[in-house]
Amino acid sequence: MQRVDAPEILDSDACSPEDAKAVLEVIGRVNRWFGGIATTEKMVGRVARVTGTNRFTLLEVAAGLGGVPDTARRNLVRRGITLDVTLLDIAPSHLPSGNSATNGKGRNQGVVADALALPFCKDAFDLVSCNLFAHHLDPLRLGQFVREGLRVSRRALLINDLVRHPLHLALAYVGYPLMRNRVAWLDGLTSVRRAYVPNEIRSMLARDFPAAISPRVEISRHYLFRMGVIVWKKAIEEERVV
Repeated sequence: MQRVDAPEILDSDACSPEDAKAVLEVIGRVNRWFGGIATTEKMVGRVARVTGTNRFTLLEVAAGLGGVPDTARRNLVRRGITLDVTLLDIAPSHLPSGNSATNGKGRNQGVVADALALPFCKDAFDLVSCNLFAHHLDPLRLGQFVREGLRVSRRALLINDLVRHPLHLALAYVGYPLMRNRVAWLDGLTSVRRAYVPNEIRSMLARDFPAAISPRVEISRHYLFRMGVIVWKKAIEEERVV
């Protein structure tokens, strides 16, 4: 199944703030039911085991309402792992309360900015993470995002996304009754068609990073055509990863 890159309604001017909120709520349900939250939790747990650390600052890019990192944060506390989450999205209307949320007792902060030009200094966060964002980027821009994510992170970049597959597309077609939102359903079909497969991600990273500075990459498959990609900072690879 060839990748077909096409724009999604949520990313266009045709999507009103009201429609965007409704679509993001559907995406939240999809993440809860079909492995999105679990995939992020597993990647953070992997970083915790490798680094021997149980407290992380995390920047969630293209965060939307922030349901994935917020739920993961609450679940991971039970395992002794603490996340201090900052949400970033290019559209203020996508973030909770318009453009920000209070940060106190684990609550999320909100930042409006471009994922390809993150407004933070080098090593500003332990982890940079994204969910259902990578497939929105063509290979050139995805490579740019990976470089930005690695620049801003101290430990690793976490990519949580779909896996393109004919069966996945068939399931998306019959999924309208679960979504109950036409825009979300149409965007879901587009998302599956433009999603990457693990070998494409690995090949892209090998192409974009010379061998001398190539980061360590771990790609895992998860429930219902999800993949988790951990792109480690070089220093972490040399010191801790075995």
